[in-house]
Amino acid sequence: MNLAQAADGVEGSNPWLNIGIFAVFVIVTLTIVVRVSKRASSGAKDFYTAGGGFSGTQNGIAISGDYLSAASFLGIAGAIALYGYDGFLYSIGFLVAWLVALLLVAELLRNTGRFTMGDVLAFRMRQRPVRAAAATSTLVVSFFYLLAQMAGAGGLVALLLDVKSKTGQSIVIAVVGVLMIAYVLIGGMRGTTWVQIIKAVLLIAGAAIMTFWVLGKYGVNVSQLMGGAVERAGQGGEKLLNPGAQYGKSGLTKLDFVSLGIALVLGTAGLPHILMRFYTVPTAKEARRSVVWAIWLIGLFYLFTLVLGYGAGALVGPDAIKKAPGGANSAAPLLAYELGGTILLGLIAAVAFATILAVVAGLTITASASFAHDIYVNVIKRGKVDDAAHTEVRIARRTAVVIGVVAIAGGILANGQNIAFLVALAFAVAASANLPTILYSLFWKRFNTNGALWSIYGGLTITLVLIIFSPVVSGKPVDPVTGKSPSMLQGVDFHWFPLDNPGLISIPASFLLGFLGTVLAKDKADKARYAEMEVRSLTGAGAEKAVAH
Repeated sequence: MNLAQAADGVEGSNPWLNIGIFAVFVIVTLTIVVRVSKRASSGAKDFYTAGGGFSGTQNGIAISGDYLSAASFLGIAGAIALYGYDGFLYSIGFLVAWLVALLLVAELLRNTGRFTMGDVLAFRMRQRPVRAAAATSTLVVSFFYLLAQMAGAGGLVALLLDVKSKTGQSIVIAVVGVLMIAYVLIGGMRGTTWVQIIKAVLLIAGAAIMTFWVLGKYGVNVSQLMGGAVERAGQGGEKLLNPGAQYGKSGLTKLDFVSLGIALVLGTAGLPHILMRFYTVPTAKEARRSVVWAIWLIGLFYLFTLVLGYGAGALVGPDAIKKAPGGANSAAPLLAYELGGTILLGLIAAVAFATILAVVAGLTITASASFAHDIYVNVIKRGKVDDAAHTEVRIARRTAVVIGVVAIAGGILANGQNIAFLVALAFAVAASANLPTILYSLFWKRFNTNGALWSIYGGLTITLVLIIFSPVVSGKPVDPVTGKSPSMLQGVDFHWFPLDNPGLISIPASFLLGFLGTVLAKDKADKARYAEMEVRSLTGAGAEKAVAH
C-alpha cells in the first residue's frame, strides 16, 4: 500500500464491497432480532432484561460484546501504534476493572435490583429523589459513551469510503443512529443481546485472524514485531517500548496517567449499561459466571490489541496513521488493508461497524430503561402505572428514539475525536457519580438519602466542570503533523484544570461528599431496610419483588 495514499483514504479499497459486507451484517442481525422478538412478551421485564433468560455463558459473551467498543478496537490499537507501551495501558486499565466489578458489585447488584441501577440505590432511600439522581447520572454516562461510538463511526467511514466532507460523515453517523434505534425498538434487550453475542464472536475472531497474520510476517516473534515498529517510527522510536511516550513527558502528564488509571479501573463497576446486563441472568451464580467469561474473552482480545497496535506501527507507520481520516482510530483498518487488501479491509470494516452498532444499542436501551422505569414510573407516576397497559415499555420506546436523535447530533459534533479518550471520560463520570453511591449503599449501614444525593450530583457536577475546563476541550497546542489541536474546540483556550482526565480529583471528592452528606443530614438511615438489603444482596431472597416502598 502506498502510504501517501493513506492520507487521502484507503485508495484501492472498494467502497461498494465495504457497504455490501456491512449490509449483509445488518440484514442478518435484523432478521435475528425480529425472530427473537416474536418469542418475547410485551412486558417491562422482557423488554429491559430479556426475562432473565440468558445463561451465564451467553451473557458473558454479550457483556464482552457490550464492553469491547469502538474504543477497544479502533482507539486502543491506534494508541498503541502511536505511543506503544502507554497506549497498552488503556487495555490494562479496562481489563483490571473487571476484577472490581466481579468482587464488589456483580452478584450483589443482581440480587438487589430488578431493572436499573436506580433500583439498587433507592432500595433503602427515599425513592423519588434518589431515582431521579440515578437516572440523571445514567443518562450523562450513556451520552459520553454514545459520543465515542458515533465519533468512531464517522472516522471509520471517512477512511473506508474516502468521505472527506463533514456532511457525508454526518449522514453515516445518522444511519448508525437509525439502526441502533431499530434494534432497540424491535428486539428490546433480547434482540440487543443476540446482536452483542454475534458482534463479540466476529470481533474476537477478526482480531485473532489479523493478530496471527501480523505475527506470521515476523516469524511469530513479538520481539521482532516490536523492533519493526521501532524502526518504522524512525528517530526516537525506542520510546514505543518504554513507559512515557504519551504520559511521561512531565510530572503533569504522569499525574494525568494516574488519574486515567483510577478512572478506568473504577469506572467499569459504575457503567449503567454493564450493570444492567447482570439482570439478564436468572441467578447470582450465573451473574458470577457471566463476569468470569467476560474477563477471559476481554483479556484475550486485549492481548490481540497489543499485536495489532505494534503491527500497525510497523507495517503502516505512525505518520500515515496520523494523516489518515480518523487519525489514530484508522490504525486497525489501515493494517487490515496492508495485510489482506480490499476484502480483509471490508470484513474488518464490517466488524468495526458491528462493534459500534452493538454497543450503541446496549447504551440506548439502558438509558431509555432508566428514564422510563426511574423517572416516569417511580418519580412522575409514583409507582402507580398499569403494567397490563404496558405504559412503561411504551415510554421506554419513545425515549429510545429521543436518545437516538441526541446521540446522532452529539456524534456529529464529536466526529474526529480520539474515541478511546472519550470513553475514558465516560469512565470518569461513572466512577465519580455512580460507584461511590453503589458501594456506600451496599456496604455502609449509616448511608442515607442525603449522602446519596450529595455523592451523585456532587460527583457528576465536579466531573463535568473539570472536563469542560480541561485541555481536552480547549487549549492544547497544534500538532505539527496534522495541523490541528488535539482539543475538541479549535482556536480557543479557556481551560484552567491541567489534567485531561478528572478522575484523580472527582472520584475522591465524590466519596467525600457521600460521607459528608450522610453525617451532616438530619434524617437517619433505615436500619430495617438495610438489613433486608443485606440479606437480599447476599442470598438473592426476594430479588424478583419490586423495591418501591
